[in-house]
Amino acid sequence: MIPVILTTLFLITPQSSNAAQGGRIGGGSFRAPSIPRTGGYGGGGSYRGGYGGGYRGGYGGGYRGGIGFPFVFPFFFGGGGLFGFFILMAIAGVLVNAFRGGSSANQPFNQTNQLTTNAPGPVTLIELQVGLLASAKELQMELRALAEKADTNNSTGLQRVLEDTTLALLRQPHLWVYSNTETGEVPFNSAENTFNRLSITERSKLSSEVTSNFSGELKNEFHPSSSVGEADAANEYIVVTILAASKNHIKLSPTNSSEKLQESLRILGSISSSDLMALEVIWQPEGIGDKLTSEDLLTSYPNLEHL
Repeated sequence: MIPVILTTLFLITPQSSNAAQGGRIGGGSFRAPSIPRTGGYGGGGSYRGGYGGGYRGGYGGGYRGGIGFPFVFPFFFGGGGLFGFFILMAIAGVLVNAFRGGSSANQPFNQTNQLTTNAPGPVTLIELQVGLLASAKELQMELRALAEKADTNNSTGLQRVLEDTTLALLRQPHLWVYSNTETGEVPFNSAENTFNRLSITERSKLSSEVTSNFSGELKNEFHPSSSVGEADAANEYIVVTILAASKNHIKLSPTNSSEKLQESLRILGSISSSDLMALEVIWQPEGIGDKLTSEDLLTSYPNLEHL
């Protein structure tokens, strides 16, 4: 099984040698809610970062007396690929740690042990990608304007970004060509790391981020002399990726038709600010002279399906 998974992993991550520049909007937090302490409680963490800086944080602790969380199995729609691989790795990691913790079930409870009875529930991770014809120039302009004004320091601002992005996509169904939607549930303890891996995977498809608003950090300053540019006749496609983490269970259907894509966008855009833990909107191309050809699209986004 492992050789098959590793082989698949290498086969599904080819990158175009002429990757286009792109843009990025996002932010969020994976901090656990405050709960009463008994004996000792270690952990906590946050999802933070900026362009080029990565993310920091985590959720630490051990398990007392065996497996202190329900078994959570992933559910998948779409092509699988790296999304499914990361979800499986996240669950496998939590299971391994749980079994290791179970071996100390008879040891005295100390301050390094973490109570799991009040641990947060599983987190739903969503990746939705849409490939549009390059004539969707208005979409590039809307995303650029959204990056300029968005407040990415709080969940309310991030929910507005999610809502405006899904609305911008919903308004141009005649330009949709490709789509892919994948969803999975992971234990809270591994949600941040899994989300980060998905983010890095998508950002690595860009040669650079010429437009960025992440956790309140703006890049490019959005002035006329900046290097952003609209799609032109030589550019065939625009791809928008939405990554979201929600506290609530969300089930999206496979987006193998325009009707299904519309339904998924509406559901995704309606996630409340109280449930939205983290969000990233990534798009390409964005720089002057950049283009995304059909070959680039199939190489960098092999899981996209034609609508």
